[in-house]
Amino acid sequence: MKRAILLSSLAARRTDATPQQLTELAADLDIPAADLLVVAGHPVPTELLPPKRDTTVMRRFAYRVSHCDHLQLAALEAFIRLLPRDTAPEPVVQPTWPGRRPAETRFAAVLGALILNRGFSIRDLPFMGLSLSTLHGMVWRWDASPHRRQQLSAVAGPLGWSLPDLFAVADEPYSQGLRPMVHCRHLGRVFAAAVPLTTAQLIETAEEADQLSAREDHGAWQPVPQGFAAECPDFP
Repeated sequence: MKRAILLSSLAARRTDATPQQLTELAADLDIPAADLLVVAGHPVPTELLPPKRDTTVMRRFAYRVSHCDHLQLAALEAFIRLLPRDTAPEPVVQPTWPGRRPAETRFAAVLGALILNRGFSIRDLPFMGLSLSTLHGMVWRWDASPHRRQQLSAVAGPLGWSLPDLFAVADEPYSQGLRPMVHCRHLGRVFAAAVPLTTAQLIETAEEADQLSAREDHGAWQPVPQGFAAECPDFP
């Protein structure tokens, strides 16, 4: 409960926390520092943003990682963290807003920025059970809707956020019976770990994901329709 209150307060910007304090808090909460800065309304420093990368490679990387189960995702995250960091990375180029229209509500702006923190556009995200038009709408206006809990349950996983945490930031009531729709936060942890990777390293990591998952290349994009959320150890 204290965690939810803290995140809700940060999202409402009822805080005088400095970027340094937020960075330290992010480590305590196991949330990427760039994400907590966004939630609290602070700019993200360039060193926390991904380098310029090939968008086609990004899309293929996200799709191929989504075929890994929990054990494979843990192995892939460890693989990523052992990759060397480029001493002369590509320059950071602020990506364009992922939606078709600029954000007009607070949480729409936060959600779009969380996507950008990972270097994704909406089309780069893995299949989540939501239409592209719905996703574009979510980063445009976040208004009252009976579908909001379903939408949050869909996007939390690929962002690497737990459902209670993202619901708190969205100022949406969370209940214990809610479950991720397709992917849980363990997929998103891999995407968050991959933020510093170059295009070449994304290709290498996607190949590692294929070896771990034994995914067969069908020559065309085929989503994981069920994901592995039902097996997530977060939920009994």
